[in-house]
Amino acid sequence: MRNLQPQKLWNFFYQITQIPRPSKKEEKILAYLVNFAKSRNLPFAQDNSGNLLIKKPATVGYESQPTVILQAHVDMVCEKNADSTHNFDTDPIEAYVDGDWVKAKGTTLGADNGVGIAMMLAILDSDDLKHPALECLFTIDEETGLTGAYGLAKDFLSGSILINLDSEDDGEVFIGCAGGIGTKAFFDYETEATPSGYFGFRVSVSGLSGGHSGGDIHLGRANANKVLNRYLWQLNQQMDLRLYSFEGGNLHNAIPREATALCAVPHAEKEKVRAMLNMYIATLEERYQGIEPNLQINLESEALPASVMTKSFSDRFLNMLYACPHGVKAMSRDIPGLVETSTNLASVKMKAGNLIEVNTSQRSSSNDGKTDIASQVYAALTLGGAEVKQSDGYPGWQPNKNSAILKKASAAYEKLFGKTPVQTAIHAGLECGLFLEKYPHLDMISMGPQMYDVHSPDERVSISSTEKSWKWLIEILASLHA
Repeated sequence: MRNLQPQKLWNFFYQITQIPRPSKKEEKILAYLVNFAKSRNLPFAQDNSGNLLIKKPATVGYESQPTVILQAHVDMVCEKNADSTHNFDTDPIEAYVDGDWVKAKGTTLGADNGVGIAMMLAILDSDDLKHPALECLFTIDEETGLTGAYGLAKDFLSGSILINLDSEDDGEVFIGCAGGIGTKAFFDYETEATPSGYFGFRVSVSGLSGGHSGGDIHLGRANANKVLNRYLWQLNQQMDLRLYSFEGGNLHNAIPREATALCAVPHAEKEKVRAMLNMYIATLEERYQGIEPNLQINLESEALPASVMTKSFSDRFLNMLYACPHGVKAMSRDIPGLVETSTNLASVKMKAGNLIEVNTSQRSSSNDGKTDIASQVYAALTLGGAEVKQSDGYPGWQPNKNSAILKKASAAYEKLFGKTPVQTAIHAGLECGLFLEKYPHLDMISMGPQMYDVHSPDERVSISSTEKSWKWLIEILASLHA
């Protein structure tokens, strides 16, 4: 990987993969960046939230031009396959080259947003590039709450142009993003003695594609929590199902790939459980043909626990999960093919003290759409008897097609590649909306190389597209002369 082109960029990306950087545990990558700045005598500063700013003077002839902010976040989503023993707090990412792709062995790669970090470091480390004065902003905790962007000091930046390097589509320049809100539910449940004469079993959903709950939600991929819940709900309509546990998914911004439940039914229903599963699998294979080729649902016997959830709670919980919406709810009327509003039933987790936590996230480029879908989810969870809490949310970024930096970026792309880049918005949440709240004068775009399946262990980044994005970024900076 370190011999790929541009070599300086890939060498920095390799170094980044060797540094653990889960969200909220960014101290090691921040220390690395501080040492980088010190070793090159580049001015740097950190605000109270932990965001790091490294500055570089303008090259000759660009001194009078406005300062440009380059920005990426330093944390990464930590997802791994069930059979992986990787420890994200201590272990380096095992990245490797596969044709035109860089991938990781059994885990997320961290190209989101490690490639953006590497681009910024390569620019800071180069003496042969032309550019105005630069402020390279490295924000913290983007993936689990946009904490760094929320806490960014209002006097921390002096630039008037911002280029966000957190997009994942080749040949596209982003000028807007969705806003979002998180909705969590907490269920207290009681247990009762497991009835005698019952058959215990474990049912597990695995092999799903998962992906980013903003960038991939339009692809119609299966949600492991919904897949598992539907099967259990159907069983519950035809037999006395008793639920012992239900767990699935991990992160609020990832479509869940795996889910598992422990259950019990009267022993006489044992064969019906298998027969209904076989029919259900056939239904799913038809529905997700070409979308989820590796979908698996496994059923195996399990020793009966001493107690199960009460029947009344189990019924209510399964009904709630079925009623809770997931997926695309509205498409944009302004940008063809863009999702306007969506919601993700992200995770169901068993907690100590007979507590279940359900985590969901809602996104929309419309404030009304965001409020409406969040209220729908709130209502469904409340009907299930949960204590429901919602985050303050984060704002969207409204497109500005008259942007000066957009025109420069489009001209640079056309000069290099002979065609105009696609101008669009993204359904995922970028930090740009929060930046604009604190620095309303900023002229912003977002760009980046082609990536697929971010937020999942199938994450991969295109080598050729990364080189292309690098050339584009360098050309944009060089074009910002008098």
